Amino acid sequence: MSKSFALVGARIFDGEQWLDNAALIVRGDRVEGVVAAADVPAGVERHVLDGGMVAPGFVDLQVNGGGGVMLNDLPDVATIRTICVAHARFGTTALLPTLITDTPEITAAAIEAGKRAAAERVPGFLGLHLEGPHLSLARKGAHDPALIRPMTPADEAALIGARTALPVLLTTVAPESVRPQQVAALVEAGVVVSLGHTDTSYAVARTYGDSGASVVTHIFNAMSQLGSREPGLVGAAIEAGGLHAGLIADGVHVDPATIRIALRAKQGPGRIFLVTDAMAPLGTDMDSFTLNGRNIYRRDGSLRLADGTLAGADLDMASALRFMHRTIGLELGEALRMASTYPAQAAGQAHRLGRLATGFAANIVALSEELDVESVWIDGRQVFGSQDG
Repeated sequence: MSKSFALVGARIFDGEQWLDNAALIVRGDRVEGVVAAADVPAGVERHVLDGGMVAPGFVDLQVNGGGGVMLNDLPDVATIRTICVAHARFGTTALLPTLITDTPEITAAAIEAGKRAAAERVPGFLGLHLEGPHLSLARKGAHDPALIRPMTPADEAALIGARTALPVLLTTVAPESVRPQQVAALVEAGVVVSLGHTDTSYAVARTYGDSGASVVTHIFNAMSQLGSREPGLVGAAIEAGGLHAGLIADGVHVDPATIRIALRAKQGPGRIFLVTDAMAPLGTDMDSFTLNGRNIYRRDGSLRLADGTLAGADLDMASALRFMHRTIGLELGEALRMASTYPAQAAGQAHRLGRLATGFAANIVALSEELDVESVWIDGRQVFGSQDG
């Protein structure tokens, strides 16, 4: 158990408001509260930060890889640990390692690895995101079409069984490959169901939302678009208050003007939140890697198959935050919510993640005025940055 300490010397964003001349008190693995800087209790070690800001650690619900590895390539606890460590230096304190459409054997191995990672309490591990294989061939993106297939009763049972051993299990599905009754059964078991990689209509998307689907995977990408007479999944994501939506904010996947329009139009309480869709190169100097036997190339801030198809993103959460604040012009507090509070809500973890409030996990990021990550804590333990911070 980590000892008690106080973070002082920086502005504090607690997920709701900015606090000046304040101290964040951490006891063990939890936030004890925020007090005036002059009121830090005696005996609590003070960690003095050199300006900047303190905010809730980032929550990333779509992380295919990092640190040179992909979950698909070697689905075990060591890979999950490597991915979590790679993303922590960019402020991510809770993430869902994401398995891109693969064979039943690889999918089963990833689920078992997730169960072990949860049992071993791997720092930063929040659960799993299974992106496929129950998608639409029409909107496959970089997913291997030979591995895309409908959901069987055995698949449904495996997902329900996996959920019992994972804090969070999110799966991306397409209405073309999954029935509404299957979605309802998964949601009843606690699985978070996201709609994505689909050419579905607006009306069908709303039906699946009524069945319990509550998230849309990387809005605008690999889905039916907003049209004049057919709003598509994009229209459903924006117009339906019950749907949250992930966004890859790198300036490549979605045009900045489109992002601004979507943010202004989105109906709540569901929110648009940031995801990285990161691949193996994150945190490395790799210029290529493979997925399902196909080469993916890292060039000009993007990752693409040889035919130019986007394949994940060359993005970290701190960069996505800077993009939303500097390029999109979003108020900094709202950009921070998109990186922490809103994804926590989408994952059903708003009771413990995404805020710096009493009883919440002590998942913290310290940022410079330039929004560079300087220090990171997961469950009260510093995992990145100077030990003075």
